[in-house]
Amino acid sequence: MPAKEDWEKFKNPDKSADDEVQEKEVKPLSEGDIQVLKTYGAAPYRDSIKKVEKDLKIVEGRIKEKMGVEESDTGLAAPNLWDVAGDRRRMNEEQPLQVARCTKIIQSGDSVENSSSQVNGNDEENEDSEMNDEPDEKSKYVINIKQIAKFVVGLGERVSPTDIEEGMRVGVDRQKYHIELPLPPRIDPTVTMMTVEEKPDVTYSDIGGCKEQIEKLREVVELPLLSPERFAKLGIDPPKGILLYGPPGTGKTLCARAVANRTEATFIRVIGSELVQKYVGEGARMVRELFEMARRKKACIIFFDEVDAIGGARFDDGAGGDNEVQRTMLELITQLDGFDPRGNIKVMFATNRPNVLDPALLRPGRIDRKVEFSLPDLDGRANILRIHAKPMSCERNIRWELISRMCPNATGAELRSVCTEAGMFAIRARRKVATEKDFLNAVEKVIKGNMKFSSTSRYMQYN
Repeated sequence: MPAKEDWEKFKNPDKSADDEVQEKEVKPLSEGDIQVLKTYGAAPYRDSIKKVEKDLKIVEGRIKEKMGVEESDTGLAAPNLWDVAGDRRRMNEEQPLQVARCTKIIQSGDSVENSSSQVNGNDEENEDSEMNDEPDEKSKYVINIKQIAKFVVGLGERVSPTDIEEGMRVGVDRQKYHIELPLPPRIDPTVTMMTVEEKPDVTYSDIGGCKEQIEKLREVVELPLLSPERFAKLGIDPPKGILLYGPPGTGKTLCARAVANRTEATFIRVIGSELVQKYVGEGARMVRELFEMARRKKACIIFFDEVDAIGGARFDDGAGGDNEVQRTMLELITQLDGFDPRGNIKVMFATNRPNVLDPALLRPGRIDRKVEFSLPDLDGRANILRIHAKPMSCERNIRWELISRMCPNATGAELRSVCTEAGMFAIRARRKVATEKDFLNAVEKVIKGNMKFSSTSRYMQYN
């Protein structure tokens, strides 16, 4: 491409000293100019309005100071913003509801005709007929109000037909008895309080001498909850019940607390004596509500401690004193393996007297695994002593095996008492560290001195 002939006229000429344009000096804004700029876009009465608002806040603060009431004390709005008349009108419009139970759902005529006409069609139409079996807005509901009557009513404006099911507790209007609110199932507060909200601070590492028992316990309780696909591939149902039995103080309840700490499932702890009630049918009702509450959870573990209080073998003493306890036990048996499916509920039992339990309660299907918590061996006793002495201030090189040899047939609870008593000997001697001699003196006092009070040998014959 040839160069342009007039390219020189587009060239930027060099500035010479004479051609330099002197720039104008920039003057900073004065305070008066700044005040003028601030008035741009402002209303003419802005300053006076701001002043009045400030005065009102000062007066309001004085009033609150004289009244002695701060806004943080009540959490309410200012008194001049209250609408007492409107609140009274709203309270009169919303009347208190009455509790009833929906016993039956009556389908509307249109949905019944459509579903009956579609039954004779093909498979796709049959699927549509199943969808039409659901209640619609024209459906009616039979409710039962205790000590009053039964009514056929409709739904309120704020309730959807899919929210109501047969057998559900509902809140109805006191005038027209329309269903205004679905209610949750009624659960006894004593049953609700059995749920363990805070996880215990006991872990599997805090339990000594029970290694085999912990492995069996985790197979039954944790493995089906954490890896259910393993059982599904084999085509077997996971075990649902486990019985922990052994002498007192061998770690049965402690293992249950470790399970509650380990798993994310809802943990419910029940003491057998809590289900023994005064009136007929109360204990069976509590067991029924207990499993009903457990079925509503995604996964649940129920731990029955001292189950021999309600699970004893059935007999007739002639006076009928144990009839209520036997009814409670029969309801427990029905819930464990009855007509209704148990769901994803694991049941744990703990007892010192397995020989007194009813054979119907012990059969497979209700209790699939029985784990014995026997007395710890030499290594188990030494491990238990190390666990309980870990938070203590002890001197080094204590011979735990020697101390454990001096505690034959000792339970975990007795070994814990040995550690506590060793600390007491150190406190009496005004020392800050427990020595090996303190532990030997504690063994002499706890194990040999309290041997006549020990019931371990008596309970060993039951296991």
